[in-house]
Amino acid sequence: MTFINLIMASLIAVICGLDRTAALQLMLSRPIVAGPLAGLVLGEPLIGLQVGMLVELLWLGRLPVGASIPPDDTQIAIGATFLSVAFAAPDFSTPVTIVFCLLVTMPLAKSGQFFDRMARRANNHLVKRVEQNVLTGDLSMIAKLHLAGIGHFALAALMTFVVVAGVGSLLCLILMPHFVFWLVAPVNWLQLTFILVGSAMILASINVNRATTLFGASFVGSILMLWLL
Repeated sequence: MTFINLIMASLIAVICGLDRTAALQLMLSRPIVAGPLAGLVLGEPLIGLQVGMLVELLWLGRLPVGASIPPDDTQIAIGATFLSVAFAAPDFSTPVTIVFCLLVTMPLAKSGQFFDRMARRANNHLVKRVEQNVLTGDLSMIAKLHLAGIGHFALAALMTFVVVAGVGSLLCLILMPHFVFWLVAPVNWLQLTFILVGSAMILASINVNRATTLFGASFVGSILMLWLL
């Protein structure tokens, strides 16, 4: 893992971090997208895809909407991809390394909430400065203050990635030689557990009756469309 790869992964972390709430919002921040993007710049897109698939469902029921600040699943997907590539070993299969890196990094997702709150508090001060500039007629600073607000979120995303990648690397160095052997046998079941837990969280957060109706209507509509064509 070279320094250039670290810089590229950090750049992806910032872009995808901004996509969560501050700018773009093209769904690049979803783990199923952010993971493969990170893997692509690191030369291992399949590892990123595997990481993104395992992380996607876990926080799909907790989206960063409005004042809600969930754990940063975006940086977990990117950070876990980075660590899975950095600590890949010939002695263990890729799924084993991926699952271990996810177990190490997932608790670090809480750091994203801390940095996000800091960015929002900083932006609250910018709002007051904008109001002062409007009252004084100095409108030239408003665009600069707007960019500064985006910069706060970019810095929050970068700091979250630094924590996930930095602390995760330290934990991997310390724990991996002692505990990774225990994951070799149950790795397939652990991957399935990620999917089942994520599916259960989604079902717990939706109106099942309404979802069933919508699914049934979509299914029948698709069948009728295929029949007409």
